[in-house]
Amino acid sequence: MDNPDIQKLNQIIVGRYGGNSEAGQNKNEDGCLVWSNKNEDWEFVIILDAHYTAESAEIVIDLFKQNKTDMENLLSFPTTNHYMFKNLEEKILNLFQSDEFLSICRKVKGETSCLIVVRKHKYLWWFSVGDCILYLFHQDLVVLGQYQLNQRQFYEWVGKVNTFDNKVPCYTSGTRELRKGLNHIFLTTDGLIECSNAPFINPSEIFKVFANCQTDDGIELLLQEIQENNVRDSTTIVSWEVYISEEASKPSDQ
Repeated sequence: MDNPDIQKLNQIIVGRYGGNSEAGQNKNEDGCLVWSNKNEDWEFVIILDAHYTAESAEIVIDLFKQNKTDMENLLSFPTTNHYMFKNLEEKILNLFQSDEFLSICRKVKGETSCLIVVRKHKYLWWFSVGDCILYLFHQDLVVLGQYQLNQRQFYEWVGKVNTFDNKVPCYTSGTRELRKGLNHIFLTTDGLIECSNAPFINPSEIFKVFANCQTDDGIELLLQEIQENNVRDSTTIVSWEVYISEEASKPSDQ
């Protein structure tokens, strides 16, 4: 709390801010997990926004750490295998719905939103429970006013109250083809956009921050802005850039 922190993990930048103690904040319950493999051209990221306690975020991170080898094996398949993302989703569902994990969830205090994002070659895939946010910044999309990929969903969590303990689990997932050129991937918990007097509920304002600076400098500016506006809620940002040399889909008349 009261002290923004920025770390570089290879090409991925992680920004963390626990909130302002003067605004009443007394704990940071966000979490994140970052893996990358340059040789196999992928990144795997989870961000979590827990409440009541951080226990629910901790058990999700532990779950994926325990199954890291299986996740890496799935990500080693080429994107020409169109089942790769489908198999990844099935694996994550099996983990979240396992009897052992559900039993652990029933014993924790609180619950967490959870956003899982995978970039493999020229594709971006996500699995979202709750209200964490995924943006993709690219000039082709910006001119059309598109910035955000997933939609925030309220009343979805993993933990004591658990969508995967319902008869029908509720979550969203999707896949996006990255455009030719520079793609900027940006994940955040909701402290960034819910800060009073800061403009970041509008994603175009987030994009503008990075117009004339490097990713780490842009994240520093974002965290500085919400700190100056006395944000209470914690904020976790994970962001990185990917250059794609291949052409992306275009209308047939172009």
